[in-house]
Amino acid sequence: MATLRFLGACGTVTGSKYLLEAGSRRILIDCGVFQGSSELKEKNWSTPPFDARSVDAVVLTHAHIDHTGYLPRLARAGFSRPVYATRPTAGLLQYLLPDAAHLHEEDARYANQKGYSRHRPALPFFDANDAAGALRLLQPIDFHQRTEIAPGLAFTFLRAGHILGAAFISFEVDSRRIVFSGDVGQKDVPILKDPETPDTADHLLLESTYGDRLHPEGSPREKIGRAVAETVARHGVVLIPAFAVGRAQDVLYHLGSLQRDGTLPPDLPIYLDSPMAVSASDLYTSTLSEHDLETEQLENRGVAPIEGPSVHLIRDRADSIALNGRGGPMVIVSASGMLTGGRILHHLKHRLPDPETTLLFVGFQAAGTLGRRILEGAHEVRIHGELVPVRADVREIPALSAHADQHGLVEWIGSLSTPPRAVYLVHGEPSARDALAAVIRSKPGWTVVLPEEGEAIELE
Repeated sequence: MATLRFLGACGTVTGSKYLLEAGSRRILIDCGVFQGSSELKEKNWSTPPFDARSVDAVVLTHAHIDHTGYLPRLARAGFSRPVYATRPTAGLLQYLLPDAAHLHEEDARYANQKGYSRHRPALPFFDANDAAGALRLLQPIDFHQRTEIAPGLAFTFLRAGHILGAAFISFEVDSRRIVFSGDVGQKDVPILKDPETPDTADHLLLESTYGDRLHPEGSPREKIGRAVAETVARHGVVLIPAFAVGRAQDVLYHLGSLQRDGTLPPDLPIYLDSPMAVSASDLYTSTLSEHDLETEQLENRGVAPIEGPSVHLIRDRADSIALNGRGGPMVIVSASGMLTGGRILHHLKHRLPDPETTLLFVGFQAAGTLGRRILEGAHEVRIHGELVPVRADVREIPALSAHADQHGLVEWIGSLSTPPRAVYLVHGEPSARDALAAVIRSKPGWTVVLPEEGEAIELE
């Protein structure tokens, strides 16, 4: 008998963590942190409902922090077994976890300096030593390579799109097949190959981030071009909060394309202000095996698809601070994508009060995040303990999301030869889960379960 425990991403889009218990083996699929409201983030500090030393392995779908950010804490708690990931995911984590540790340490230092934290003293969630401990456990695995953890227990990574290295996981547990979707990407997006699809599953965990909506018609590239061109015309500054891995590279790809076709000035200064995003861009550029045909064709012509001639890569903190003294026109792409931390917050403090600024959202904004509050029309927000008026032009391009929409998710599971015994919807807010559940339940023979956090389900 196998049991699956849902430890996160139930009714929310963050905190992905699922414990698969098969016989005496305990496998953790994803090991993410909660993001968003203070109530959600407070959960990260709670002791997990399992002994870290009892886990035999961790298997990761992809590198995003809501799927990997608890690994350093797990290692600190005594976990010392393998962490399996695709080779590109393992490569990204070499940058992502130390960068996250640095941000945690900087945020704690700044909070103590300014005195705005209710904790005395404020402590980093994890530090550089914790990150290094987690990285030592990584075991890179190729796509399509069957990996046996124990007799009767094996898994295979298949491409999920979404970001570099993202996978869905097909688990073999005795005679059962359990598929974990991870985050399913869209088809026909820049840089990366399209997602693959599962052919069979007895049980399927499916993300539902965009389960209640369809991406708008029209090219996201054209919408980016329009927003940036209008801001350039008034000599303003475009701030683009972007996830350092995936979204930042897509944005740079589109901006470069718009410069090549003359929509945007070829000398328009574009700043990628995130050490993690800079490192990720280098990895995206060098991982040739994951590039799609369009990207390969550009590279064969000697065109840099991501790091174009007017793109300035900002690693140093002093160079980031200097940007706040510059006038427009220019574009600043910075993390984090949901405004939950990072350098983008410092740029917002300086630029949000300026009506010549355009704040351009290009990714999902989870409930409780600063990004969601601004997107929903907040006139004033608190950043680093200070109230900042929102006078900037706020825009959103949801079609640029790295997640499949409702149609894409239904199409993805439609590749299964027969319906699974059950589809467990995770990684989605309640309205998104409910809407996607209704659509799937309308298909003959399909059963949908909406698991609650902490729930354990026996997989018959």
